[in-house]
Amino acid sequence: MQKRLAIKLNAKGEQFVLRGHPWVFSNSITKVNSDANTGDLAIIFSKNKNKVIGLGLYDKNSPIRIKMLHSGTKKEEINSEFFQRKINEAFDRRKALLQTNTNSYRLIFGENDGFPGLIADVYAKVLVVKLYSEIWLTYLEYLLDSLRRVANSETVILRLSRSLQQSKNHKYRDGEVVYGELKDEVVKFIEHGVHFSANVIKGHKTGYFLDHRANRKQVGVWSKGKTILDVFSYAGGFSVHALANGAQEVTSLDISKQALEIAVENGKLNSYSGIHKTIAGDAFEEMQKLIKRKITFDVVVIDPPSFAKQASEIELAKKKYRQLAILGEKLTAKNGLLVLASCSSRVVAEEFYKINKEALAVNDRLYKLKLKTQHDVDHPIGFPEGAYLKSGYYVFVD
Repeated sequence: MQKRLAIKLNAKGEQFVLRGHPWVFSNSITKVNSDANTGDLAIIFSKNKNKVIGLGLYDKNSPIRIKMLHSGTKKEEINSEFFQRKINEAFDRRKALLQTNTNSYRLIFGENDGFPGLIADVYAKVLVVKLYSEIWLTYLEYLLDSLRRVANSETVILRLSRSLQQSKNHKYRDGEVVYGELKDEVVKFIEHGVHFSANVIKGHKTGYFLDHRANRKQVGVWSKGKTILDVFSYAGGFSVHALANGAQEVTSLDISKQALEIAVENGKLNSYSGIHKTIAGDAFEEMQKLIKRKITFDVVVIDPPSFAKQASEIELAKKKYRQLAILGEKLTAKNGLLVLASCSSRVVAEEFYKINKEALAVNDRLYKLKLKTQHDVDHPIGFPEGAYLKSGYYVFVD
């Protein structure tokens, strides 16, 4: 049974709430009901004037103890109408994207769309909702139905984080079809006219990474007649766009042979005349081997997984980004393009571009930083930690 909790915060916590930050950490709470449970509605009162300054959901098992739903003194009721309005607003923000030849998009981007710990991705007529917190269990049936209707989806899949998979507080299973039917766990979809597929039951996250869509399109535009190296290629996002846009030869490099098989199959969903090669192995080692063989590419894309999932990994992550930039430069042909990306939120954009600048200065090659990009439009940034993705396009002038 959901309770209403009266919460008071210290001065620092109160300022975060007033600024609209979606997280309240446990060490910011000075007063809370002793019987507070996950999913209870947290009503946050100001320290001095005893006014309500925010509403959120209490998460007993997380250091982020309150996930905020509403900040400010404007009165709100957390009910079906509140959530419906938030979902409609999120969908409206994606409408421009859906005017392109694209039927895959992120409908709900967690905190950035007002739903902390909840992701909703659409692949054609299949909606995949991933939960990272038990706070949503009370509202889940309503939310799944509302999201399905807004997205006009025929099938709904529920994916669960590891902690939720191990939880005994619900009856759901990871990969469960909660609405409609799924004839094939591999779902085909389109982004900017290029055909792809995603395994919505077993694939990473919800099955695919949608945040790089605009970057994949951009690389595709610059790939005609070129040779391409796609490092950490996973399911071949950059590779397939390059092939579909007339690349002469594309090499997908990933440690996972299974991911490379998917990349090849994704390529075959489109008509192309270029050659698609694959290399299975550790990216750092395989790049070194290519350098020893004096092989270069017109376009090199390096998009690694997050290297800094916790604060203790930040310094090592910076060293890895530096190393990748140096290796990438050596593999980029004369007048070539090197695209360096990072999805580590703990390495902020300014620091990432500084690392690249210092690394690319090692060999004194002249280059221009042609473009800096962030997430695509269906990944809006609602708070500082929400800005995790950054990419730099470096064109060598030699």
